[in-house]
Amino acid sequence: MSPNPQGNRPKFTPHTPRGTTFRKPPLELFGTTLWEYPSQHYTPVPRAGKPAPLTGTPAPLGNNPSPQREGIQGDPHYAGATPSWVIWQLLQRYTEPGDRILDPMCGSGTTLDVCTDLDRSGKGFDINSTRPDIERADARKLPLPDACCDFVFVDPPYSTHINYSDAPACIGTLDAGGRDHGRAYYQSMARVIAEIARVLRPGRHMGLYVSDSRRDKQGSPEFIPIGFELFALLRQHFEPVDIVAVVRHNARLNRQSRHEQSAETDSLQRGFNYLFIMRKPKTPSI
Repeated sequence: MSPNPQGNRPKFTPHTPRGTTFRKPPLELFGTTLWEYPSQHYTPVPRAGKPAPLTGTPAPLGNNPSPQREGIQGDPHYAGATPSWVIWQLLQRYTEPGDRILDPMCGSGTTLDVCTDLDRSGKGFDINSTRPDIERADARKLPLPDACCDFVFVDPPYSTHINYSDAPACIGTLDAGGRDHGRAYYQSMARVIAEIARVLRPGRHMGLYVSDSRRDKQGSPEFIPIGFELFALLRQHFEPVDIVAVVRHNARLNRQSRHEQSAETDSLQRGFNYLFIMRKPKTPSI
């Protein structure tokens, strides 16, 4: 059997061999529903001068010029940060320069930095603002008018695996499993998705990036299909465009202890994230 059953798709590895210099490959639009890139961040293409001011009616949601980041988008130390190249792929495919982009759970600002690189107008909210250009707001109740955005990207908490904030209202404190079988979590995410549908213009796209969950429960593995549950909620407001599997390059997945745990509990580690690409219908459904 060929060592590369995917054909000519390059095999990326998460680590650079000792004594070599790692160089990020240039980003190009991917042509399949399996996305993989060997770094969390891409290297921005240098541009001469400053971007032209955005104009048009209605006014852009916001401009977010940022200092030179040396090839880093967002905060590399932020737990649970979205790979910036995923956002790059979406914005290159579904938006144009000057479009109004929203991230209602903006985290460390990765989406805003990608918008700056691509001359999009970015607006970010988070219940725990980490920098001045991210406004403090709950994604379940956005301070925006209807149909004001050209694209929305959201990377929500995947249950309680990461402590994003001490805010009592943070969705990251809600268990997608647990005693209530995730009822509070999915009710909150339904409100987030409804808000995205409200502020997105008809006929435009959105992307939701999420992973399922697996954890030990009383000595046995518990699988929580968060992706499927959220996809069902998305279908209530949007038309499906595609589902992408994004390969996870997480060093923890390669630890011997993880492999031993997987074998002992007959369970699999999360090797990919879902990327649900949806479109708001141009006319309301009857």
